[in-house]
Amino acid sequence: MVTAPSQAEREKKSAALSSVFAAVGLTTFKIIVGILTGSLGILAEAAHSALDLVAALVTFFAVRLSGKPADEEHRYGHGKIENLSALFETVLLLVTAVWIIYEATQRLFFKPVDVEVSVWAFLVMIVSIVIDYTRSRVLYRAAKAHNSQALEADALHFSTDIWSSSVVILGLVCVSISKAFPSLVFLEKADAIAAAVVALIVVYVSLEMGARTVHGLLDTAPKGLVEKIKLAVEAIPGVADCHNVRVRYSGPIFFVDAHVLVDGSQTLTEAHLLTEKIEQVICAIAPGADVTVHPEPAGMLQNSVANDQE
Repeated sequence: MVTAPSQAEREKKSAALSSVFAAVGLTTFKIIVGILTGSLGILAEAAHSALDLVAALVTFFAVRLSGKPADEEHRYGHGKIENLSALFETVLLLVTAVWIIYEATQRLFFKPVDVEVSVWAFLVMIVSIVIDYTRSRVLYRAAKAHNSQALEADALHFSTDIWSSSVVILGLVCVSISKAFPSLVFLEKADAIAAAVVALIVVYVSLEMGARTVHGLLDTAPKGLVEKIKLAVEAIPGVADCHNVRVRYSGPIFFVDAHVLVDGSQTLTEAHLLTEKIEQVICAIAPGADVTVHPEPAGMLQNSVANDQE
């Protein structure tokens, strides 16, 4: 059963909005506990969650705007807004990572800070892991169901928060051990080290998201897809050649343009039926794609090849 566009948009907006509410709650909780305990690891996570909130808001508005239909100025729709949203998230994440690494370096070498470990410190991080796990699953499901790059970027973002929160918990455990056993005083630096590890995770995620976003903005074709389409189309009886295949994503929508050489003596109706069959074959390879097929008389093969080489 195909989901109606209106329902798909509602589901995407609902997933994005739930992420916003979750980010608001986590950011507030982490800031309060981080200030009370003096834990840089938790404050780093609070900054990370604040960025999550901004990213979630950007994603929410991007999903709303990208769902607008094509108009006179945007013939391919507004899907690229989702790519811009992911790029904005990448920049925010990198800025946060720089601040965390700077502050961790200060605490490790120049500005020691006594971290007060309490049950609240562990509670906020455990709650964070539970919420991040839940919302990342919701976002992944919505992203997969509706081919949304913005939601997928958000899901990837929040799934890595689970690991970074786990690292912070490990840092807090080490600080607790250093207070219980003075001979292990070196473990009191574990909180700052945990914060630095969080920053490295953020950098990794940022670079991964950034690369995918740039590929989307530059209309980079999925590896091997053009060749796969050409082989499938040329296997259709009545198609002499498939060339000049162009593929691109615009947010959740995939566009495919293809030129084919067919028998020039057939009727317009026969040519139309053949192009419909070609579209079906391409959609089997790229489900939901917006396909445009341009038929040409088979006698133009040499000219078409020459044009491709140019």
